[in-house]
Amino acid sequence: MTIVTPKFGMGASVLRVEDGAFINGTGRYTDDIAPASQLHGYVLRSPAAKASFKIGSLDDARSAPGVRLVLTGADVAHLGALKSTVMQKQPDGTRAPTRDIPILCRERVHHVGDAVAFIVADSRALAQDAAELIEVDYDGEDAAANTATALDDEAPLVWPELGTNRAFTYHLGDKAKTDKAFAKAAHVTRVGFINNRLICNYMEPRSAIGEWRDDEDRFVLTTGSQGVHSMRTVLTGQVFGISADKLRVVTPDVGGGFGTKAFVYREHALVLEAAKRLGRPVKWASDRTEHFLTDAQGRDNVVTAEMAMDSNGRFLGLRVELISNLGAYVSQYGPAIAHIGASMSTGVYDIEALDVTILGVYTNTCPVDAYRGAGRPEAALLVEKLADACARDLGLSVDEIRRRNFIRPEQFPYRTQTGRLYDVGEFEAHMDLSMERASWASFPNRLAEAKARGKIRGIGMATYIEACAFAGSEPARVELNADGTVSIFIGTQSNGQGHATAYAQFVSEKLNLDVAKISVHQGDTDQLPSGGGTGGSRSIPLGGVSASRAGAALAEKLKKLAADELEAAAADIELDGGEARIVGTDRVIDFAALHAAAKNPDDLKAMGEFVQNEATYPNGTHICEVEIDPETGMTEVIAYTIVDDFGVTVNPILLAGQVHGGVVQGIGQALSEEAVYSEDGQLLTASFMDYTMPRADSVPSFHFETRNVPSTTNAMGMKGAGEAGTIGATPAALNAVTDALYRAYGIGHIEMPATPARVWAAIEAARQK
Repeated sequence: MTIVTPKFGMGASVLRVEDGAFINGTGRYTDDIAPASQLHGYVLRSPAAKASFKIGSLDDARSAPGVRLVLTGADVAHLGALKSTVMQKQPDGTRAPTRDIPILCRERVHHVGDAVAFIVADSRALAQDAAELIEVDYDGEDAAANTATALDDEAPLVWPELGTNRAFTYHLGDKAKTDKAFAKAAHVTRVGFINNRLICNYMEPRSAIGEWRDDEDRFVLTTGSQGVHSMRTVLTGQVFGISADKLRVVTPDVGGGFGTKAFVYREHALVLEAAKRLGRPVKWASDRTEHFLTDAQGRDNVVTAEMAMDSNGRFLGLRVELISNLGAYVSQYGPAIAHIGASMSTGVYDIEALDVTILGVYTNTCPVDAYRGAGRPEAALLVEKLADACARDLGLSVDEIRRRNFIRPEQFPYRTQTGRLYDVGEFEAHMDLSMERASWASFPNRLAEAKARGKIRGIGMATYIEACAFAGSEPARVELNADGTVSIFIGTQSNGQGHATAYAQFVSEKLNLDVAKISVHQGDTDQLPSGGGTGGSRSIPLGGVSASRAGAALAEKLKKLAADELEAAAADIELDGGEARIVGTDRVIDFAALHAAAKNPDDLKAMGEFVQNEATYPNGTHICEVEIDPETGMTEVIAYTIVDDFGVTVNPILLAGQVHGGVVQGIGQALSEEAVYSEDGQLLTASFMDYTMPRADSVPSFHFETRNVPSTTNAMGMKGAGEAGTIGATPAALNAVTDALYRAYGIGHIEMPATPARVWAAIEAARQK
């Protein structure tokens, strides 16, 4: 049977309709917006990681040219701090106290970049000049900046009143059951490693415009975000203590988010407060250095893990201890990230016993929060690095150790030891296909050829699974406009993923309408009563189904309208290209005429909502092949193969773009990216000169394909895809580097990022043994 893909519907490779504006420069980002009489804000930040401080006279700054306002902590004492509400329960049933983020610090600072004062002037340059006139006396103290040593007895305390740097203790699994599994184990393999801290370098640095509108008696905040409703909730509820109707939040085009733009930051509150005081709009725009210092960072765990196995290499039990760095304060979702990751500890493997302990710690560093994948990349790295180590210890191939331990198709639905319910999966099948596509069997030939040239070569895999598109819903509203076009209103937020195209495809399929005639509206609390925002790969699996249902409902309404106008039965009406036609005739009425004919506005609108009760679980196999020059330590990614299971594909081009971008971020963590702090809490990698982002020549062209098993959780069989590339890539790349080093020098471990210097040092150390 031949399956015909609709031109614009599900499965069609529709080119992104939003790209024209981005390419020709007519995209509209927050910093492109300049309200009349706009002023500019600048944040004075701490150069010390831990200190008490006193601010001297502000007279010079306040009288400096163009200065309109100077705010300190005392001036905004009436504003509430930014709090996290997602602290998980500890083993004793309690929730640990948080350490909240003040809008401006008073008396003490806790990390470099902590906010001390806010200056508003006629230009950013004038505000910055005035900031230099403010004398701040810092009394510096010893800082705690290292995750691994934060709990040492001699470590300085970030919050002395707590008596410890421990922020919380979490536990997942069954310790007694796991102890029994280890007691009967024939082999135990142990790994210890650092999951390096990352800085989310999106293309567009953060910015915000605050306004107070007397005629509306409310604030208006314009800012790049991943969802306007959550920002409104935090700002009105936590900071200003006002009702939600007193704040409108608007998000225009956004140049990347990756989780880090989901949070409310101090500057959002500061521009609003300053705007109300001054009666004029106030804009704050971050530079790249501020971004490095203050935007929530990602990962940063210290991990030890052990796998108990029987004599055949079957996994019996997994024991994990993880130290999770929160930074100086508890960020919005920070306490939940390690917990979410730990819930995926067993990965794609049938492991009957699990014991995970998570120790959250404070350090005098920038707060840590969700970054693309939010815990699931950390979990995949842990179990996939450990799987390779198990294979080496037992003398098995890395694919064989996986074959022996995969959850089998007949075991689904499968409940993990942390309560995750996997609905479907064919893990061995996509591993086999990925190995075939990567020419795994002929790798020894390529290894020998590389050796003849004085290079070493490695090949590594990761078979991953993640939880995403978590339980919940994202309603969609669809409306027919007077000109015959259609508008979709939905509470997610595009940060570059292609929502304007993907959502239009769902509705296009129901209305049989060109996607160019369908517009998507997000990012305005005035247009949308609610919205869950974008994060956790939820937008398309949840919002897409809702959009499809809304489109179908509108199609039925339009057929009824057309039937009345054409004097026919609704069942005899078909929609095609912006017209309604009696099937088999030339009697038609276009959508614009239908709009004019409608007597009830509700006949031109439709709602759709899909409520999902469980997460979706995309999975796949990534295979990375690398070549290393032992004389320089330089690693080159030679080939990269991906076979993923995303259930049902909406748009192959959009999907490939998401996967490619995620893979590059994952390779970046494995090979080059790392946020490094000195012992006294100074960020040593605070620019692109020091923080090594992957570049176009860092990666090859990818081979990407899907081998999909439709989800039974999602109404349309979809699984989330936005974060998956990141989750599979880091362990695949690291395992490839480790494979090369182990084959040539017996080196079974290297920390990330596997930079040339680190690789070269490991090789030299092995040569000298």
